Amino acid sequence: MENKEENVIEIKDLCKKYKMYPRKKDRLFEMILPNYEKHDTFTAMEGFNLELKKGEVLGILGKNGAGKSTLLKMITGVVNPTSGSIKIKGKISSLLELGTAFNPELTGYENIYQHGQIMGLTPEQVKAKEQEIIDFADIGEHLSQPVKTYSSGMFARLAFACAINVDPDILIVDEVLSVGDMAFQLKCFKKFEQFKEKGKTILFVTHNVADVIRNCNRAIIISAGNKIFDGDVKTGVDQYKKMIVGLEDEPIQKDNITLIEEEKTVTHKSDDEVWKEHFMKNPDMLTYGSGKAEIIDYGIFDTKGDYQTTINNQDEYIVKIKVKFNEFIDEPIFAMAVKDFKGLELGGCNTKAYKVLTGTYQKGDMVTVEFKQTFPLAPEKYTLSFGCTQFNEKGELEAFDRKYDALFIEIIGYRDCLGIIDLKSEINVIRSSDS
Repeated sequence: MENKEENVIEIKDLCKKYKMYPRKKDRLFEMILPNYEKHDTFTAMEGFNLELKKGEVLGILGKNGAGKSTLLKMITGVVNPTSGSIKIKGKISSLLELGTAFNPELTGYENIYQHGQIMGLTPEQVKAKEQEIIDFADIGEHLSQPVKTYSSGMFARLAFACAINVDPDILIVDEVLSVGDMAFQLKCFKKFEQFKEKGKTILFVTHNVADVIRNCNRAIIISAGNKIFDGDVKTGVDQYKKMIVGLEDEPIQKDNITLIEEEKTVTHKSDDEVWKEHFMKNPDMLTYGSGKAEIIDYGIFDTKGDYQTTINNQDEYIVKIKVKFNEFIDEPIFAMAVKDFKGLELGGCNTKAYKVLTGTYQKGDMVTVEFKQTFPLAPEKYTLSFGCTQFNEKGELEAFDRKYDALFIEIIGYRDCLGIIDLKSEINVIRSSDS
């Protein structure tokens, strides 16, 4: 019996360094002159270790330039490491740079066989997969034309079809599940799901954290060529969100968001009442920010002003956050989001997206922000997250305070819901009268 716990990828002390030359001719001079040395060294990856077991779906997160693509290219053999070792058990199919094995002078049909041979398949094995690849690519008569005549969309469809239909043991995906039109994208994701169901090992690189939450059972974060996190997906995504933001007046109403500027003495339902004390505390709430503003209180209420934790998906509620400012802030952004227990963000809103002017605040000022809305979601348990942020002069998002998974809520409904969202459909069955 095959051991599912065996490592299919083992990486130890992986290092990749590139020589950087100030002038093109310096590279030539170094090659022909023994004592001539003019290059600097860029370290793309250093001391990287990773073990991946059969059946794991690994999400790889990191900013641009962190070393994600360098890692995948070394695993696939496109780039040789400077030092360290990579052990692979099984056949790899890579969706890194689609179509790199294609010859532009050959037809699409001929490239199917060339790609298969490069992947180590015999002509008989390619023949067995041929119709499946043709059907998946769905480019019709263009298959008999040279690839150099293809549009970028047709090229991507055929390349993806070749790469995804070779039945590999290990699949490497780098931001390519969005090629082609929507119908083709859906086909790609269904194929991806089939790989997961078959217990294939998958390395998945994307900047879309929702895709990581939805598809992966483990996550790592790479920063400056180093692995800085390795663990469960939800914690990894929260840590990544924290990393990408650099961390680690008059009442205004528009749409369903209301801002109410307050006096220095905050008015509660009673003098000593704090909203959040009426809700179950989440010991694993993630909170971070620069501290220029603080979310000091939050809660959810019905339209009568009573506290609520059980939410009917047909009724309207008011989510409130109270923010205190510790520095001068002009036009902060206030946000609220709903997530499921896996950490997948199902929906949310913020004042910038809704084009709500939030005003200017001095040190010591406080404001209450109200989000009035329904929660048209399937009956289940969810969390509410809050944020106060701002885009700085460089156009970078600065988090003053974020509180992920601050409130637990349970949504109920009087009818079943297919999927996550209740579409609130009205169904009429009209029976035709007999002729």
